[in-house]
Amino acid sequence: MADATASFKDVPELFEVELGEALTARTESLATFRELGPPDLCHIVKSTGRTGQRDIGSYHFVSGVDASSSASLAAYINSLTYSIEDNSAWFSKSTAWKVRNGCYCCFNAFSRVDIRVDVKIPGGVVAYVVDLRGERHEATPEIWQETYLSALLRAILYSDDPTYWLEAYRKLDPITTTEGELRFLQAAEALFMKGWQVGSDPEIQVATVVSNHLTAGIMKYFGDSGRCQPAANLFEKLAAREPEIASLLARSYIGMNEEVKAVQIMSAAMKHTPHSYTLLHVQSDFLRSKGRPDWALKLAREAVNCAPSEFVTWEKLTELYIDTKDYESALLTLNSCPMFTFNGRDAHRALVPAKVHLPFQRQIGDILPEKTKNEDDVADPALLRLPAPGLRGTWARAYSLLTRLVSDIGWDELLKTRSVVFVMEEEYRMQKAQADIQKVVTSNSARNVNDNVTVIHEDGSVTMGSATLADDDASIRGMSSPLSESESKPELEAGLSASAIPIIRVSSEYDTEREIAESTRNGIAEQDEVTESANMQSLTLEKPVQAAAGAEPEPSQPSNSNQEAFSFTNKRLCERWLDNLFMVLYEDLRVWTIFRAEVAHFKTQHVAYRKTGLEWEILGDLGIRLHHKEEAKEAYQRCLDTSRYSQKPWAKLLEMYAEEGDITRTIQAAIRVAAYQYADYTEMTYPTLIARCFFKLGQIHGHAKISFTLLSMGLPDPILKIMDSYLQYGKTFKVEGYDF
Repeated sequence: MADATASFKDVPELFEVELGEALTARTESLATFRELGPPDLCHIVKSTGRTGQRDIGSYHFVSGVDASSSASLAAYINSLTYSIEDNSAWFSKSTAWKVRNGCYCCFNAFSRVDIRVDVKIPGGVVAYVVDLRGERHEATPEIWQETYLSALLRAILYSDDPTYWLEAYRKLDPITTTEGELRFLQAAEALFMKGWQVGSDPEIQVATVVSNHLTAGIMKYFGDSGRCQPAANLFEKLAAREPEIASLLARSYIGMNEEVKAVQIMSAAMKHTPHSYTLLHVQSDFLRSKGRPDWALKLAREAVNCAPSEFVTWEKLTELYIDTKDYESALLTLNSCPMFTFNGRDAHRALVPAKVHLPFQRQIGDILPEKTKNEDDVADPALLRLPAPGLRGTWARAYSLLTRLVSDIGWDELLKTRSVVFVMEEEYRMQKAQADIQKVVTSNSARNVNDNVTVIHEDGSVTMGSATLADDDASIRGMSSPLSESESKPELEAGLSASAIPIIRVSSEYDTEREIAESTRNGIAEQDEVTESANMQSLTLEKPVQAAAGAEPEPSQPSNSNQEAFSFTNKRLCERWLDNLFMVLYEDLRVWTIFRAEVAHFKTQHVAYRKTGLEWEILGDLGIRLHHKEEAKEAYQRCLDTSRYSQKPWAKLLEMYAEEGDITRTIQAAIRVAAYQYADYTEMTYPTLIARCFFKLGQIHGHAKISFTLLSMGLPDPILKIMDSYLQYGKTFKVEGYDF
């Protein structure tokens, strides 16, 4: 086992059990990387130089390192040699560990290969390519360019993704100078037409030249700082070669407030590519922003016709139906969304390390609570079992549309709308029972016809001999057809089958009822009784009955019977996944209703309402999901009063304060978020949540006001330096507001 002197001072490390196992595992995993690939892997071998002393191997993950050449990657490994703990004083018996060699691995998402740089200290640098079969090849200039751009895209897109977490993962600034940004743009231009090869967001079914990780990275990098001019210049050059890129160009001009220019571009592009759904969406968004959702709706309908297999076209149409208050159409459109299996970000295979070394950044980490488990990290199992946080990809996006609907019209009205547009289970049973009766009558009559026997029908009519009932078959053909492709996939990857929906109790309804009953018995004032009664009523939330599921049935055939056949001609069948989402929404709403009733009850009793830190955090997330922003904000603020070690409440409040234009509170939240980030080795300025919030404030108040507010707070130097780095980035890249 390595002693303390083998560790780096300020770099996280995972020590290997077997020397080189991390590299072997990466080579074996290469074929599983589907899209951008995982962050870079840096493997280090340390030695004391003494005979009989085994070398030790350690590794960490990193993004933001310049991967344009073997020299730049070798420089990173060389920089680590200065970071090793130097505890060997002259009187110490222990021998100092030195970095003997290192291997830097960076995945090329275009050619699907791993580029590796071996560094021997002292000695030479060797660069080579490892393909999916583990074979070595020479690294060409084209491979290096692709690798450089792949590394940049990972650094930009993984920068503040809360769902992507790795132990011992360093995040460094990918672009720090205007020259670096220019190189990024040049590489993006050279490889733009191959962008579809790196994949796309999980909500996009087919990556195209305008919908992929490369375009997402460009739009995020320039969009987060509101500097769309460089992006517009890039798309201007490319649109001449590929007319569909006009949709990105128009979006960039709208971002620059050059709306007339954007409209001209859209108008000209429509003549060349009238069936581009991305172009139709840009126009639709523009009209929506101008308060014309009715016009935007027509374009969204056309986009669905152009790309019916894409989730985003149906999603946009659903949003616009909600905007125009056509809730029945919104629900039917949501039901038509094509759902895709969720594929998360590429990740390394997790190995069990011999030892984990995670040094703590003292300069800013002192303001954080202790990183130890305590009573504020436990929560009611009912809250932990809520299924909604487990939704990903198209499932999460569809769920957010459903929560928007319930926010607009309320739960009762949503259930009514659902029963108007979808066949409910009870109706399906009625129809089936009726069909079974008809089948019995038909088969009996057919048998009786052959036997030349008199048949008396339900309506009282009598037939003899050859009289047939061919027309009397009011069956429900199509009702039990095979599952559609989207249903045959594992429904709601997070395990949301109808039977798996948990029974939720927050302080349990029984406890709430008993508590309220007791306080009523104890002689609460009449006014309080009225309040409690109202609260109890609000706890009764109608549980959604199941809808009939399957493929859409054919309309029932007309029957000769006088009894009116039940018809499905004006109704659809609800997809099983949407039926499950209704159950997920029911659980969310039920917990929220109980929570708000408890809060109201405790307020009337003038008693403090207590929850653990984790419970407040979960309730804050629940409030955000259900569009109760103020209550969510209050829950996050209550979480901060506890000893829970968590970045999330600070990050959520940071966004809210920035949205409100509150400089002081935004800075106070930003300091805490930065502390948590540095404690997790995120040593980057941009693109990050803090930078985005600062630049949003800067557009309103100017950067000088933010700077003066920072100075007036009397912050310790290390913290002030970190906070000032966001403004320095703004100054270097001339972000709006930097000069006032």
